[in-house]
Amino acid sequence: MAHWIFGFGFFAQAVFGTRIVLQWWMTEKKGQVVSPSLFWRLSLLGSILFLAYGILRYDVVIVLGQMVAYFIYLRNLQLKKDWGSYSFSIKLLLLALPAIAILWILERSSRFNFKEFLTFQGNVIVWIGIIGQLLLNFRFLYQLHYSEKRGESLLPLGFWWISLAGAILVTIYSVYRRDPVLFLAQSLALIPYLRNIVISKK
Repeated sequence: MAHWIFGFGFFAQAVFGTRIVLQWWMTEKKGQVVSPSLFWRLSLLGSILFLAYGILRYDVVIVLGQMVAYFIYLRNLQLKKDWGSYSFSIKLLLLALPAIAILWILERSSRFNFKEFLTFQGNVIVWIGIIGQLLLNFRFLYQLHYSEKRGESLLPLGFWWISLAGAILVTIYSVYRRDPVLFLAQSLALIPYLRNIVISKK
């Protein structure tokens, strides 16, 4: 594996990590869990970069995970009234990117191990990774449902519990995949997830 690909993955995860650190810092400052626009902007940027990393790694777990989260990030930007500030060309590009990624994947489908993903004959650890990634995406579906009901973008307590469970499973998967990017990102993320749980309970 080319070192530059891992470097690219670390950069993508640094963007994701920055969003969590900023959200955590703003939460500590206000004494309550907050959902700033910058969190969702960095989420979208990180998702674009990490989707590219998943394609470079031919990792179906990463790619499918980012596909789901991507549109949730866009919707939260709408709820934050942030989407309207983008130009038409930027909006069009952001909406087209997932379709471009799908076409790219289909063209190189032989390099992705879809058989292992689609059947239960694969390694159990792969399914731990899939379940972990599904949880990390489900947390945003839960968050979006919660936010839509209240008409504003929020990060409820359940979001952090699901994040914690998903991060633990993906950390286990990262050891199997020998992926330092996933390992570092998900293991370090456990700290702010736990802290947000503590603050939410208060």
